[in-house]
Amino acid sequence: MPAVQSDAPVRLTNADARRLFLERHGLAEDPSKRLKAPELQALIERLGFVQVDSINTVARAHDLILFSRRQCYRPKHLKSLLEKERSLFEHWTHDAAIIPTRFYPYWNMRFARYEARLKEQWRKWRRDGFEEKFDDILAHIGEHGPAMSREMGEGEEKTNGGWWDWHPSKTALEYLWRTGQLAVCRREGFQKVYDLAERVIGDEHRGQAPQEAETIDWACASALDRLGFATSGEIAAFWDVVTPAEAKAWCAERLGKDLVTVALETADGRSHKVFARPDLAEQVQAASDAPRRIRVLSPFDPLIRDRKRAERLFGFNYRIEVFVPAHKRKYGYYVFPLLEGDRLIGRVDMKCRRDAGVLDVAALWPEPKVRLGRGRIDRLEAELERIRRFTGCERIAFADGWIRAPW
Repeated sequence: MPAVQSDAPVRLTNADARRLFLERHGLAEDPSKRLKAPELQALIERLGFVQVDSINTVARAHDLILFSRRQCYRPKHLKSLLEKERSLFEHWTHDAAIIPTRFYPYWNMRFARYEARLKEQWRKWRRDGFEEKFDDILAHIGEHGPAMSREMGEGEEKTNGGWWDWHPSKTALEYLWRTGQLAVCRREGFQKVYDLAERVIGDEHRGQAPQEAETIDWACASALDRLGFATSGEIAAFWDVVTPAEAKAWCAERLGKDLVTVALETADGRSHKVFARPDLAEQVQAASDAPRRIRVLSPFDPLIRDRKRAERLFGFNYRIEVFVPAHKRKYGYYVFPLLEGDRLIGRVDMKCRRDAGVLDVAALWPEPKVRLGRGRIDRLEAELERIRRFTGCERIAFADGWIRAPW
């Protein structure tokens, strides 16, 4: 790749971009490497965060994200860091996520911004009365210890209305968590258990209060360093701590000093303007090639979380169809992308029937131009066997005609 030029954008080939992006996301290393507590902590810090999601057709999103990078990962490893070591905490980035606790001080700006915004929004969207519950909830948890939403709100009408119909105490719990007064100390049956933040987050983290300018600089710089190259919009969206306007101003201020303009070659051969560090060529050169083995990715994997970015880099159009009516789905309810080396080669529809101990593989859709020779099928079946063992299933069952023609 050519050296950085001051008078023209650096050109970043598609192959180099994929190589660097995979390296930044922990997918260019040998997934059979050991993973003890320090390595797991380091991996999550390298990624920045791991998204949490409730759907468990095969494994929870956060568990599959980590397993795809280290096959010896087990959920108990993460639980220990979260609930015992407290070196990780749960809060929001673009969605619910597990985040290194040393980043907690930078969430103060988010807490402050949530405080005003959520009150205004939730007064319109939620049931009345949630603000009146704040003091009672804080006093109850302070005296009686951690609590779940189902344990609060005695006498309040509780329905199955889902996201849009929380009872007032549930809304109050979420508000107090999102504004930093409460923290999630653990989950039971995937339900949040809330406690006072001072009982969960160490004083060394809670006692820091970076200024807004410092937080914006940290959020933008750390996002770019994890992405390798990005638009200002992608930088803002990474942590979802700063606004697009703040990220755009940050890039403009540093362009020509800490940043250079890059002409990124997309999967379809077009050019896309992004920003990167001046030592981009050295970063690419230092990145390792991804292993050839096939890996199953979570639909919420950091590699594809930004669907537009994934399509630009890999030519892979992925949309989750959980909320699409069954008869309108193109692939399936919860379909897993397949990564082979530096290519996304297809998607697989599968589900664990835990009561029967079976990993059901319903369908495989290879991407156009991906040939399914014996070697590739063997690599896929080896990965499915690793998934089987990880989930505790006893066997794999393939549906008749499970290999489908690409669309």
